[in-house]
Amino acid sequence: MSLIYTRLANELDIHQILPIIDQAKAFLKASGSSQWQGNYPNQMTIQDDIDHQVGYVLLVDNKIAGYAAVITGLEPTYRDIEGSWNNEVDEYATIHRMAISSEFRGMHLANYFFSNILSLKIAQGAYNFRIDTSRKNKIMQHLAETHGFIERGIIQVDEDPQDPSRIAYELNL
Repeated sequence: MSLIYTRLANELDIHQILPIIDQAKAFLKASGSSQWQGNYPNQMTIQDDIDHQVGYVLLVDNKIAGYAAVITGLEPTYRDIEGSWNNEVDEYATIHRMAISSEFRGMHLANYFFSNILSLKIAQGAYNFRIDTSRKNKIMQHLAETHGFIERGIIQVDEDPQDPSRIAYELNL
């Protein structure tokens, strides 16, 4: 069994994170999705995540296998939703930019990553979570639903002019 854990990303991780983001972009493109096909996410996005201590890496035997940002507080793109959130009172954490290295694809590591992220944030007092994804990103939809997230509606993003609609999910614990 491999050693698998999640920790905050740091400056030294950027050179390993960026290829994972590029691989995820290529994977999404191959699936016909317009998600992440522009300049987002990029090195500045990841650097900003690290600077604000919201970037996390998934490690397998001390090698970075995945990346995600988990941001607690108001997500501006979630203000307007075609549908409705179940909990609009309590603070929530949003999972963004989740990507697994193609070297580790097919090993179901995203399940570990989701579980680790939820555990870390719950330990910090977060009990409400949100996530969004493209209609064509069936893998992320499956992961969200597998981890108890419920589809709440459609939100719009700025970084994808071709298809700005995203399915929005929420988990209330």
